[in-house]
Amino acid sequence: MMETQGYEVRFINESKGKGLFATQCFNAGDIIFEERPLVCCQFSWNGAYRYAACDFCMRPLESTEENARRLTGKKDLVLPYPECCPTDKKSHIQCKQCSVRYCCADCRDAAWSQYHKTLCTQSRTRDPSHPLEQLNDTWKQMHYPPETATIMLVARMIANVRQAEDQEGAFRLFMQFCHKTKNEEEEFVHKLLGKPFSDQLQMLREQINHALYADCVQQWLTQEGFLSLVALVGTNGQGVGTSPISEWVKNASALELPEEEKKKLDKFIENLYDELSKGTFLNSEGTALYSLQSACNHSCDANAEVAFPYSNFQLVMRATKDINPGDEICVSYVSECVLDRSRHTRHKILRYYWLNLYWRQSSSLFCSKLGGGRGVFAACGETNKLGKLQERERESLKDLEKDRPRLRSSIFWGIKMKGEKVACQGQLFMSINLPVVDVVDKLKAQYTVARVCYSQHYLFACRCTKCESQVEDPDVTSEEESDESSEEEKEFEID
Repeated sequence: MMETQGYEVRFINESKGKGLFATQCFNAGDIIFEERPLVCCQFSWNGAYRYAACDFCMRPLESTEENARRLTGKKDLVLPYPECCPTDKKSHIQCKQCSVRYCCADCRDAAWSQYHKTLCTQSRTRDPSHPLEQLNDTWKQMHYPPETATIMLVARMIANVRQAEDQEGAFRLFMQFCHKTKNEEEEFVHKLLGKPFSDQLQMLREQINHALYADCVQQWLTQEGFLSLVALVGTNGQGVGTSPISEWVKNASALELPEEEKKKLDKFIENLYDELSKGTFLNSEGTALYSLQSACNHSCDANAEVAFPYSNFQLVMRATKDINPGDEICVSYVSECVLDRSRHTRHKILRYYWLNLYWRQSSSLFCSKLGGGRGVFAACGETNKLGKLQERERESLKDLEKDRPRLRSSIFWGIKMKGEKVACQGQLFMSINLPVVDVVDKLKAQYTVARVCYSQHYLFACRCTKCESQVEDPDVTSEEESDESSEEEKEFEID
């Protein structure tokens, strides 16, 4: 357990891992903590699209007007109140050896001491034959926008360890982040890189070995170690977004203006964002690893939020509700508008983000009559029939797992016993390639199945208070849930 002023990191359990808990009261709006990342990197395609940002802290290097002109395609666009532009071009500086740019000398020096001494290409122009350029190009051909990770963050982690005075300590610092089982890691990377992920992962591993191998990181560069490393980066990486326009808008909106001028400014900002929304990206975007932030779990009823108010990688965790000592500090991994939608929609979006499964052992999670809590199946406390099915099916699944041991699919399912409205519901996880229809047939042969849905890449189930209060009836009743069921789910829906 790691404790500090106002909060502490605690280990919760094997399935959920660690969490961040308050040790004092926080009021809504209070800053819980601020944090700089261990490592940060701009997304590969974002950089290729000429989103100029400091290579160390992600601060935008374009002026607000330059940024707006490029994004809207209007070269003659003039922004009012230029004094509100946050960009200080006089402080911008370049690496002495290559073309990488920084917002200030402090960032250049920090980057050199942490990772850039190892990663510097020693060339003022881009050299496509350089091993690191080839690595980045290979990654871009595997992972197109919208981006969720970049292999160059892995490169910076390796460089950080290589350049550290205490290499073992630096290595352990990165290894503190959440890890998955081998099946979960494979499924995550499968989703990240696509179906032929094994070949792609091997190609990336060979290139990064060629460019950056060192004895101090050899554990990361084995076949299994590299799989774990890529999954670690993708699972724990926090998105970072910076924009000179958003800073300009904040500064301009704070000006004390006559009412008529205020209305003109508001209309200008509205029209500007309408134009900007037509583009591929709005912000300079990247990913970073934060020690404290990574301990915060998801909740659909979150009590805190992440913000980047300084237009760089400095993260601020702010309370959105009153928090009492002992409360877990949770954030939402989905946007605010999504949180107002149905539980079905929230979970579908969470599944897209490939997050780790949290199966709560509370019997009240499914229904008041649910007796069995955790396992392949959940059991009905009144009939206990599913408990018998659990034992029988688990044995048959074990036999099949010997031949096909890769996580491939999962089923959400609800059971209606005769004479009961809803007896129980749960999830079936299969570590096999068994056709879902076969499993459904086994369930249908013995029980009346109210609804069975199939999801090929289900890796997250939220068990927050908000979701628990909405989980009792598995039937899709709302118009939104019915409309938003995916084609995959509809294909396996059974009446």
